[in-house]
Amino acid sequence: MYPRLSDLFEDLFGFALPLPIYSFGAMVAVAVLVATWLTARELDRRYKAGMLSSVSIRERDSRGRYQTRKASPATLIGTMTLVAVGAGFVGAKIFHILENLDTFVLDPLGMIFSTGGFTFYGGLIFGALGVILYARQKGIPIPQLADAAAPGLMLAYGIGRIGCHLAGDGDWGIAANVAAKPDWLPMWLWAESYPRAIIGPPPAPVYPTPLYEFAMATLFFGVLWALRRHAFLPGWLFSLYLVLNGLERFLIEQIRVNNHFMLWGLRVTQAEVIAVLLMIGGAVGLVLTSRRVGVHRQAAAPEVSGS
Repeated sequence: MYPRLSDLFEDLFGFALPLPIYSFGAMVAVAVLVATWLTARELDRRYKAGMLSSVSIRERDSRGRYQTRKASPATLIGTMTLVAVGAGFVGAKIFHILENLDTFVLDPLGMIFSTGGFTFYGGLIFGALGVILYARQKGIPIPQLADAAAPGLMLAYGIGRIGCHLAGDGDWGIAANVAAKPDWLPMWLWAESYPRAIIGPPPAPVYPTPLYEFAMATLFFGVLWALRRHAFLPGWLFSLYLVLNGLERFLIEQIRVNNHFMLWGLRVTQAEVIAVLLMIGGAVGLVLTSRRVGVHRQAAAPEVSGS
């Protein structure tokens, strides 16, 4: 476990890099690149299959004059990614503050400008809202875009959790019952002490829940990728993603360290509530989009200007 990948580089090769490379940030960058590449690939496939119309792209020619050309919506993926990342970081920080208001009151500026302390669901919700607004402005059908992004979002989440594991940022499980470990399972998959944790090691070995989340996210990515050519209405795959995402997080919350609060007499976490809402919303979406349609009947957006 290395909070800084530059430390791993030094241990392996014997010399230090001039600048530190933090594990969490590096894994988030990898996650964004992977999700962007997979989404662009899917948008292109849907465009070539006639499921999406082209967008108009304004570009400068060699003489500095603007020209317009038709292109796949995938050409806008760079801007969509920047919108998602920017809005996502803001949302992740806001949700983390809401989940830790007692700490925020003690040191507001410290928490706001801290390089740590981000909540995934805040990033997902704000990032999605930002992309939806941008895509609507450019005339890209939201259900088609959501389906194209679903597999990449799932895999990116798992990659991000590897960053949490390497950094030891506190997103780990409760104290592990070492005596209950199956003989066939290696100890590092059952109990981790996180000796180099960036926030300090836990008082006792804990369940390495980021590794479990990576495994589940990778499995669910495989399911979504295999079903990406589904014959249902647009939005069906994203609805399934919501169900799987919510299920994964709800299950992991049962052994994960988190802040709790009382809701209708139940002791719950913020993530549990959001996970249940995602599963309900996804289930409703599956019901509404489960009618089979041919590719020729799937609505495409009118051609619009892009940038």
